[in-house]
Amino acid sequence: MAKSNLLFIHFSSSSFSSRRRPGLLKHLSRRLSQTACEFDMACNSSGCESGGCSEREKENGSKIEESAVAGGVSQESVCVKCKCNEPMTFGDGGSDDGRFCADCFRNNVYGKFRLAVTSHAMITPSDNVLVAFSGGSSSRVALQFVHDLQIKALKNFEASRDRSLPVFGVGVAFVDESGAYPALSTEMDDAVAWIRSTVSSLSKDLHVVPIESVFGSDSVEARDRLVKLLESVSDETGKEDLVLHLRMLSLQKVASENGYNRLVVGSCTSRIASHVLTATVKGRGYSLSADIQHVDARWKVPIVFPLRDCVWQEITRFCQLDSLKTMELARHPQSGINELVSTFVALLQEENPSRECTIVRTAAKLTPFHFNKIPETDDSNVPMATQRRLKKFNLKYDGSMTTEAFCPICNGPLNGSDSSDFNTFEEECNESDALYAACCSSCRFQILPQDRSSLERFGSFLPHQILSHQKKVNSQAYLREKIKDCLILDNDGEEAV
Repeated sequence: MAKSNLLFIHFSSSSFSSRRRPGLLKHLSRRLSQTACEFDMACNSSGCESGGCSEREKENGSKIEESAVAGGVSQESVCVKCKCNEPMTFGDGGSDDGRFCADCFRNNVYGKFRLAVTSHAMITPSDNVLVAFSGGSSSRVALQFVHDLQIKALKNFEASRDRSLPVFGVGVAFVDESGAYPALSTEMDDAVAWIRSTVSSLSKDLHVVPIESVFGSDSVEARDRLVKLLESVSDETGKEDLVLHLRMLSLQKVASENGYNRLVVGSCTSRIASHVLTATVKGRGYSLSADIQHVDARWKVPIVFPLRDCVWQEITRFCQLDSLKTMELARHPQSGINELVSTFVALLQEENPSRECTIVRTAAKLTPFHFNKIPETDDSNVPMATQRRLKKFNLKYDGSMTTEAFCPICNGPLNGSDSSDFNTFEEECNESDALYAACCSSCRFQILPQDRSSLERFGSFLPHQILSHQKKVNSQAYLREKIKDCLILDNDGEEAV
């Protein structure tokens, strides 16, 4: 038994007689075992190495399971957390396979989700949450956890006398990408039917939005513009990234038009670890810290990542354990940087199961931006405990970086080198030069055409949201360039914001 779980009990010599001593000792032994089990169940982290979670370690640092021993004979192994139930075996070759029972494993994965939601104030009673659902394992678990959280809030609401706090709303959005990937058209009808069936079983509102909807209400013309826009991008990686940006614009459009104020995305540790390396390869190191936090409020509807601390293997195991059905659309084989890095990270994970977590933890040491937090609110519907927690969390971002300009295509923050072309920017210049000057260096290299005639054609196919954002960035840069001699400098010699 772990040292932290010991109970120290003092008995005087007159407290019990020798005749009753064997029965009392047997009773005390049983109570001590039950108490130790309760202490270990209170721990909610599979990585915890205190108390009952990790009794002993080998000299090389790897954990070993402890079996109950009676009469010198080793009995059947038990869960390393609760020490009571039989562990689950998934057969996927994971390092912790066969260590936790079903209940402890569920509590561990859901505990990570709940900790992220509460500590970062992702969801409050007055919120209206939109869950991005693709049918994959991560988005399916995110949808299930948000549903469970809403059911618990509804039970608390019905049990309370005053019923002063409302229950947050939940909607689901699915983006139809068959316009960008024509190969998906044959199976999209079946996929949408499965999505509707899954969402209706949870009694949630579903929004199915084509990815070309960001180009306009006319579906034929919108799809034609989307196809021509993608055809004008020669780089395979740039084309994939552009589709990702258009997908986010589609989700933002659905959220803003239907009154949602939070967008839940099911990106897990494995997905973020791959993004860390791909962003580094693409030269997006400056904006990397903005993409890997729990909260991203640079968008009109803030995005939250409650599964950021869960690895993909845990998520797939949870789907297997709770029989959560998933769906993976058969996209065409990808040959860009994104697929190459994902394969590389998967190989690293096979060699060392903690590799993905190490990558994310290392990247998390980068200084976040000021928009990587939920804005504070004085809404009376938000509990005081949530407001205090939010203020306490926001203190961590006092030293965060600020930025005024964002790339109109990827919406990434621009650093000094990206905006250096603003120094020579003229208000009367043509639209192609203005678009080039407003974009980040990565989008210039991988997405924008290099010759001017192709760049003008590319700009004519862009959605209205991107074009309006680009004009806003250019006008702000032009105004700042004109009044730079009148700006007050801070102590570091940079322009005060």
